Amino acid sequence: MREAPLKYIFWSLSYLLLALLIFTSRNAGITCDEVLHYTQSQDVYNYFASGGEDKSALHNPVWHLMYYGQSYDNIVTILINWLNIEDVYGFRHIMSTLAGWLTIMVTALFAIWISGYRSAILVIFLFSVTPAFLGHSHNNLKDIPFALGYISATFLLVKFLKYKERIPYCAVALLTLSVAFTISIRAAGAVLILYLILFTFISIIINYFNDGSNGRHEILHKSLLVMFISCAAYFLSILLWPYALQDPLQNVFEAYRVMAHYPDTFRQIFEGRVEWSDFMPWYYLPKSMLITIPLIVTGGVLSFVVLSKRIFKNDHRLVFSIIIFTVLFPVLFAIIQKSNLYSSWRQFLFVYPAIVILAASGFNMLFESLSKKYFKWVLSVIIIMAAIHPVKYMVNNPRYFYIYYNQIVGGLKGAHGCYETDYYYVSQTEASEWLLNYLENKGPEESIRVSATYSVNWQFRKHPEIETSYFRYEERSLTDWDYAIVTNRYIPPFKLKDGSWPPKNAIHVIYADSVPICAVLERTSKDDYNGFRMLSEGKYQESVKFFEKALKSDCSDEMIFYNFAAALYNIGEKQKADSLLKVSLKVNPDFELSLMYLGNIAKLEKDYKTAVRYYEKVIETNRKYFEAYVELAGLIKEQDLLKSRSLLRRCLTINPTYKPAIMALADTYRKSDPEIASKYDKLANSVK
Repeated sequence: MREAPLKYIFWSLSYLLLALLIFTSRNAGITCDEVLHYTQSQDVYNYFASGGEDKSALHNPVWHLMYYGQSYDNIVTILINWLNIEDVYGFRHIMSTLAGWLTIMVTALFAIWISGYRSAILVIFLFSVTPAFLGHSHNNLKDIPFALGYISATFLLVKFLKYKERIPYCAVALLTLSVAFTISIRAAGAVLILYLILFTFISIIINYFNDGSNGRHEILHKSLLVMFISCAAYFLSILLWPYALQDPLQNVFEAYRVMAHYPDTFRQIFEGRVEWSDFMPWYYLPKSMLITIPLIVTGGVLSFVVLSKRIFKNDHRLVFSIIIFTVLFPVLFAIIQKSNLYSSWRQFLFVYPAIVILAASGFNMLFESLSKKYFKWVLSVIIIMAAIHPVKYMVNNPRYFYIYYNQIVGGLKGAHGCYETDYYYVSQTEASEWLLNYLENKGPEESIRVSATYSVNWQFRKHPEIETSYFRYEERSLTDWDYAIVTNRYIPPFKLKDGSWPPKNAIHVIYADSVPICAVLERTSKDDYNGFRMLSEGKYQESVKFFEKALKSDCSDEMIFYNFAAALYNIGEKQKADSLLKVSLKVNPDFELSLMYLGNIAKLEKDYKTAVRYYEKVIETNRKYFEAYVELAGLIKEQDLLKSRSLLRRCLTINPTYKPAIMALADTYRKSDPEIASKYDKLANSVK
């Protein structure tokens, strides 16, 4: 087909995709990150509006938000304030969708520049059948704009390298702005400056050996431009970033350092077990990508690899080398650096546009290698058929594109209980809408307490009679609430797989591909909460009465059994306490509190063998349950001193400032080597 009809098809599909993205974004849920970053962006707005007097944006020790440039968030919030927009998150979702569409368009224009409109159409198609990217485009104002900046800078860098003599001012300006935009979202975007320096140097060498070009004047000219672009981009990137403005060099470097090794770690499900984000296997990132990227895209990349000899023509060798480098370098860097990774691969969405270009180029070359029109039609049908799985998923789950899994793990059903699904808490928005409608139909009540596994303040902002709060699902019996909104984030895999979640008091369940991702709970009794209150106040007999009644209405909450056991133990009924703790482990075999309690009871009763078994199970379940290391090391110290020390050192490797472990390690040297013991004592005393 000639380029003119293809051009018409390309632009028609582009605008159709924009319309579809905006349409589907109207019902997008609010993510947990959105809540945090909108608050930070409002603090940034207040910083500039107050002339720097309001310094709230510079202090966020819990979530470290001052280290994010998040310029796109900030720009959107500036518009919200200037235009007096009331539907804050609706507007944010439109702007996020626009960033997603622009990312797709820049990628498609890159493909046109490389090989024409058929590649661009393939780019549009492959993005259109990628639920994860489209889903994040609805409500992710951090990772999607970063992807836009990254692919734009890559495209403009390649064009910059192609110029040999006069380089248009427009090209320099656009490259500068794209690099600046990327850095302004995350400090890690500064890697683009390194790309610019590296590939300019490589292109100069290649041109010199190929045709002897690149005289001194040209080398000097390009070198000066690279310096200008780098400095200008860096300066522009911090203009909307209060923390960076305080110290443009030191603070940007500090932001990169903190974000490269993010201090907060999270437990998540991967391959059927719960693990901390900083202890994920090296293949966590590539596997997360492999099982969530549609197989049609993977097939395109494989086609590219197979046809790479054809694709790597002299004209495109450097271009594709740069594209491949921009994908592999950050991924390999994260693996080698053992980065703290979580929430699937959303933090690496920025490499996806380049992956799509490779896939589209692979299919394009496959089309070109087929001489007969019949075979090209067959290939087209195969590509369309291969896209049915993700398209069907999106049609059936319009609000939950981002939790798509491909056929490698059996779709979302196969991933349930083995991998994270609604890790962004998106389903809480639909659950809140349902609960509001339910309460309205039920009739007025004076006051209602709604707790959720993440903030739902915005969803209930127009209902002052409803008090909202945050709680952890496993601690639901410790707080006062009437209704609860609970996503399947942080639910033990055991409960997800055996169907014991959602619990019986769920009055509404939200599904994606028949997988429960969120539940609305109605509290039928507050005996569990009252029992905990009595326990906290030392009124053990009263708490026992409440817990006895609580178990009649809810026997699926392991925390009730644990607290009931604690109350019984305090009134001397040790056997009953032990029995209840063991029942709690039937509800949840990995419930750390019960495991630890049983270990402590066994230790007090001098049943050291049993105590050791429980402590080992605690560490196996949660490698960051530091108390268990100290207790276990103390029990085995006499029989195996070296193993005891090894346990304590392993604990201190994870948490170097855990004072009980330092003191326990000192005790293991107290008799054999007082000098070493003294050093550990000094270290323990230096820890606050």
